[in-house]
Amino acid sequence: MPKQQRIRDPLHDLVEFDERSHLENVLWRVIQTRPFQRLRRIKQLGFSDFVYPGATHSRLLHSIGVFHTARRLMKVIEKNVSPYEKARADQALAAALVHDLGHGPFSHAFESLGMRFGLRMADHESVSDMLIRQSEVADVLRDLGSGFPDDVADIVRSAGTRTIYSAVVSSQFDADRLDYMRRDRLMTGSEHAHIDFEWLVENLEVDVLPYGVDQTPLGQIQTFVLGRKAIFAAEAYVLGLFQLYPTIYYHKTTRGVEKLYTELLARLITLVKDGSAKQVGLPSKPPLVKFAKQPDEVEAALALDDTVVWGALALLTDAKDECIAHLAKRMRDRRLYKCIDVRVRIAHDKGDTQATSLEADVVCANIRDELVEWSKKQKEGAPRILIDEAVRSPHNRLTETKGPLNQINIRTEGGKLVDLAERSKVVAQLETYKAFRVYHAETDPEATSKINKIINARIQQWLA
Repeated sequence: MPKQQRIRDPLHDLVEFDERSHLENVLWRVIQTRPFQRLRRIKQLGFSDFVYPGATHSRLLHSIGVFHTARRLMKVIEKNVSPYEKARADQALAAALVHDLGHGPFSHAFESLGMRFGLRMADHESVSDMLIRQSEVADVLRDLGSGFPDDVADIVRSAGTRTIYSAVVSSQFDADRLDYMRRDRLMTGSEHAHIDFEWLVENLEVDVLPYGVDQTPLGQIQTFVLGRKAIFAAEAYVLGLFQLYPTIYYHKTTRGVEKLYTELLARLITLVKDGSAKQVGLPSKPPLVKFAKQPDEVEAALALDDTVVWGALALLTDAKDECIAHLAKRMRDRRLYKCIDVRVRIAHDKGDTQATSLEADVVCANIRDELVEWSKKQKEGAPRILIDEAVRSPHNRLTETKGPLNQINIRTEGGKLVDLAERSKVVAQLETYKAFRVYHAETDPEATSKINKIINARIQQWLA
């Protein structure tokens, strides 16, 4: 009989893998594979440790935490759903463990680079899909059935029919979110965004809701719902997300480092593609250069992690290319570009505490277009202006495209199921989080003056 295995987790304490469970024995072997072990070297929060030095936890630990949380949610399904489909449950639990396999160095920051250049192997969903279906991870998962890896990959990609089992992996109330909200709060040391996890799970139920497209009923679907006693815990859950965006996930300093990193790698990839690899300051065969030359090769993507970037940084600071050397030194020494928060400026001048109105959106769009146009004319050296935009909603109302699985439903005292926003005035009043910032070098007075001139002119035009 296999040996009992367990992992000490700062959030969940002991995460045990039951030696009597064939599924959990297989998943323990998945953890030992090269693609999964690579996640040790990819931080969950990218550059957040520039702001919160404790935020150095890895995607490996988060992935194990998601699996552990998924088991808790699966017990709710087993208690409330008949017949309980163990085959689907096993697929979803495996998907919870491997859902992040494809993340590149510094996670979402690397993904933005992929979108700029159209690099499939910088898209974590594409890489995850490939690794689950074809790598040694797939070889291990096939011990649970020849088609098991494909079933797991489909759940991770939200392909096919969505069910209560796939909701454990991807929904408004899934294991991924329930883990990262608590873990990121713990590791950053933030006192924001505390959620009553045990009470939420204790009051979690499964019910059937109708869904349709274009007002045409298509049937019913099982989904997680919350009992009426969980109203305040549900409010805290949504408010927690609302607080995490500005304080951690979209912190201006973290995003500023991400922008420098993205521009650094973008310049490296451009030079390598143009046959000027000698200008970047790296040998001919390190992982970053290999990826730039072979961006469609999964092995090239698999060779990348955070340590590869940090290890290359010392060489990049001595690059012949002025842009690469400049950006690498700034990252190494934490000499970041200065930030101008445009929405904060608008809010101050307008007297609007949030600056999230449609009119404010138009002002931001006009400012962005002018800044981009000016930036295009600046050909030499490092970018003089970096622009950051973000939009994120902490709570989704029911939409036909995603259906009830992407909604938080709560039971009323009369037993009716309604969207949380209909029960909670607090949630109903929450606005979508929006950020629009401009970064510039502190040693570039011309760029600073140009930015302020454009911003002030557009705001005054709006106020007139």
